[in-house]
Formats: sequence, C-alpha cells, structure tokens
Amino acid sequence: MLLIAGQLSGQQLPLYSQYLYNKFLINPAVAGSDGYTSISLTAREQWVGYSGAPRTFSFSIQTRMLKKSYSLKQTFFNRQAYRPKSDGKVGFGGYLFSDKNGLVQRTGFQASYAYHMWLANSTQLSMGLALTGYHFKINEKEINFEDPNDPLLNSNLRRGVFVPDATFGVYLLNPNYSFGFSAAQLFEASAKIGDYGYKNFRMDRHYYLFGSYLHSINTSSELQPSFLVMMSEQLKPQADLGITYIFNQDFWGGFSYRTSGALIANLGVKYQNMFIGYAFDFTLQEIQRITYGTHEITLALKFGDSTRRYRWLDRY
Repeated sequence: MLLIAGQLSGQQLPLYSQYLYNKFLINPAVAGSDGYTSISLTAREQWVGYSGAPRTFSFSIQTRMLKKSYSLKQTFFNRQAYRPKSDGKVGFGGYLFSDKNGLVQRTGFQASYAYHMWLANSTQLSMGLALTGYHFKINEKEINFEDPNDPLLNSNLRRGVFVPDATFGVYLLNPNYSFGFSAAQLFEASAKIGDYGYKNFRMDRHYYLFGSYLHSINTSSELQPSFLVMMSEQLKPQADLGITYIFNQDFWGGFSYRTSGALIANLGVKYQNMFIGYAFDFTLQEIQRITYGTHEITLALKFGDSTRRYRWLDRY
C-alpha cells in the first residue's frame, strides 16, 4: 500500500495526503486487516523553498498472521479434527519516522497490535493498540537568546527528551466501504524524562475519523469518494474531502480539498507488487506565493496472493 506523510498545520502530528493507501499510519487497527504484508518508504517536502518548512521521512511495515498450517487435535467427544495453528485474527505493524518542523524535531518508532473479528460474511471489525516512543528535540542553534543565562540553555535541551505514548483505534472493513476512528497521544506526554526546559511541554490528544466507499462504474473502472476529519483537544477540526478514480486497480488519480485551505492532487501506478505514488499540495494561504508547493513521493511493496484480494475471508 502507499504511504505518504506530511505535517498538519496547526497541530502537532503529521498529516497524510494519501491516507487512503496506508490508513495504518493513523489507525493501528488497520495492521494486517487486508491479509497482505506491506512495506512502504516515503519522503515529503512541505512548502519547498521556504526555510524551516516541515520535512518528513518514514518507513513502515504491516502484516497478518494467516492460517498456513494445521494440526490434528482431539475433540471433547474423542473425535479428531484439523485445527489451524493460527486463526488468522492477529495483525502486527510498525514504523520508523523522522519529522522536522522548524525548530522542533521528532524521531521515533511505533509498534502496533491488531485483533480482527467478523460481524458478517464480508464485514470485519478490528481493534488495535500501538505503543510509541520518540526523541523530542529543539534545535537551540537556530534560536537567538537575548539572555545568555536563559534556563533553556542550561537544561537537557541539547540532548532532547524521550517521550513514550500510545494510540488506540477501531476499524470497520468491507469490500465496498471502510470506516475508522482513532485517538493518538493518549498519555499527552505526561510520562517523560526532562527538567525545567520541558516544564510546559505538552502534546494534545488527536482524533481521526475517516471513511470511504468504492463504487464500480464498470468491470475496469471505480470511483472512491472519501473523507478524513481530524481534531485535537484545541477543538479546531479540519477535514479532507476527496474523490479518486481507479482504473483496473493499476492506475489511479484523484483530488481532495482540505478545509484549512489546500487543494491536493495525487497520481499512482502499480507494477506487479510495486506501488509508486506522487502527491502535490497547493495551499490557498499566502505562503504559497513564496514556495513551490508540497511534494510527496512513495515507494511501496505488497506481498501476498494477488489473485485473491481478500484471501483472509476464508475462515474454514
């Protein structure tokens, strides 16, 4: 699946212009939900040409424990029966990231666990929990201090601080639609190591609600309207509203509107098990006059049985 990440204006966490192709980054319950193993590498440059603009790099992997082998077990009535060694309900995932925005730099990881349950023959409900750890640092070399005895200069500012946190998510998946909700930074960085320089350091909880619907035009063409609503405890929600055209599941292109003031165009192509995606963000704010826009590029690999898109539906 595609992975494209960026910086969310006015919030503390990265935003994803093509979240449809790697929802795992905003919801841990997505890990392994489609039964495939996906590996993605992404680079994003926001507001190219503007000094100190956000820059994000990330690498992610997710997979599912599928039913590949069986064992012979004795039942209550002394009968023998074949049972899968793995029931195919568990998914794992993780990613590494480096996100720099002005003076602030975050470098860390996230490890996710997901459990998948069936509500009907083709509808799956997933719940996921992720543990996050990152190194938070402010580059004091780019700050001009009027007071050479400022407490920040005599703190752990130069070394930074390690912050553990957690994310929880719920995900509903059907071959025709999907919906998800997640809450990130549950601890609000309350568990951290630091001193006076980080006395007022606080990360707000962030909430994500997304959904999409796949409409078939004919045997080779599909339209997929989608939405993503994001909000932190600052109570300043914003949304992405978009539509994507998919041809033969090998080519796609779409447009989105971000209520904070941006237009997003994305293109992608699939070759065998490789995915290549590109997105361009055109902001409607004044900063666009002095930048060359925001550019994202992604390389991804997807492994699994490509002849059966939902092989995890086989529950035996």
